[in-house]
Amino acid sequence: MSDQALSDQEKAVLAAVDEPDAVGTLRELIAVPSVTGSAAESELQHRLAGRLERLGLDVDLWSMDLPELCAHPDFPGMEVPREEAWGLVGHTADGGDGPTLILQGHVDVVPPGDPAAWDGDPFVPRVTGDLVHGRGACDMKAGLAAQLAALAAIRAAGVRLRGRVAVHFVVGEEDGGIGAFGTLRRGHGGDACVIAEPTGGTVITANAGALTFRLNVPGRAAHASSREAGVSAIDAYLPLHRALARLEADRNRDPDPLLAEYPIPYSLSVGTLRSGDWASSVPDTLVAEGRFGVRLGEDPALARAALERCVAEACAEDPWLRAHPATVTWPGGQFASGRLAAGHPLRDTVAEAYADATGAARPRERGATYGSDLRHYTGAGIPTLQFGPGDIGVAHSAREHVSVREVTDTARTFALTVLRTVGVKS
Repeated sequence: MSDQALSDQEKAVLAAVDEPDAVGTLRELIAVPSVTGSAAESELQHRLAGRLERLGLDVDLWSMDLPELCAHPDFPGMEVPREEAWGLVGHTADGGDGPTLILQGHVDVVPPGDPAAWDGDPFVPRVTGDLVHGRGACDMKAGLAAQLAALAAIRAAGVRLRGRVAVHFVVGEEDGGIGAFGTLRRGHGGDACVIAEPTGGTVITANAGALTFRLNVPGRAAHASSREAGVSAIDAYLPLHRALARLEADRNRDPDPLLAEYPIPYSLSVGTLRSGDWASSVPDTLVAEGRFGVRLGEDPALARAALERCVAEACAEDPWLRAHPATVTWPGGQFASGRLAAGHPLRDTVAEAYADATGAARPRERGATYGSDLRHYTGAGIPTLQFGPGDIGVAHSAREHVSVREVTDTARTFALTVLRTVGVKS
């Protein structure tokens, strides 16, 4: 679409996107160290509630009932201790007979890791040229800033919407998605949803899933000077590790076309190994924890059964493990897969909005190998995709950054997507 094809209202909204203000918002968000499960995560929700109120939205800010959510049979799991979780939803007051578009984003970030790996304090945002650096800059506070900038531009342009925008700012996405889970259980919904995860200039319409697993591998303790009297749990684990590698290879032989570009679409990775309590003792137990990829459209229960079957078969082939089998449990985050229905108009609406807002080519469609909140919304029957500023390749790293231009381009894309999805009053 050329500039001449944009409506006067669309032109006014695009012109109202305030880049310096968006950057200022992003820097303010980065400065709040909202690590998953921390008090700062809750602090940021309260700050964002104030911002939504100042934008004229009707705000629902509530303390989630953690015991009730955790007892729900579909609870997605958690990986950090949590004393509280705050939900935050804002609705535009406009509308009446039009649809509701959800703009969704998570406020939590992962821990920064080794401070020495960073060029400065990870929670003191730095701007170098077109780049903003800091923990959460990419994943995904740039997306939050772009959503706020889009809403501010619509308000500044004086555009009245036929439908409504619902802003869902959620906690706990990084460790299972309790925020999205609790928001949907509270009854908040919509007709379509755009999640502002970093998508690197593409439109992501599907996510693989990811399940956290734990293996407990038994051994037999003995003094190291007579290790033949014992059985090292480390040695006992090795055939299981090889079996898991074979399982990963088998599950990646024919990936969905949306994930075919990735070397390992459904990864199986052991992230931690803990064994032994004394250097001169044969360890009598080993605990391995890892992440197990769920294929697109696969029931997580079937994925869990596949890993459990793999472990059981490996144990049956080993003399020690046959009599002392390893056990599998499923703590932590349990991410199912999710996808937007093929051919759903939301994909084209977002892609065309980006092209019209920036003059660039339409972004291509692809899937993502990681789990996200997308599966909560698609599971609730809400067509959902991901589009946002930043590259997932630098997320969770000490190199985390985002381009200012991407933030602005995304804000303009969101603004056009809103106008074209919920409609405009004449």
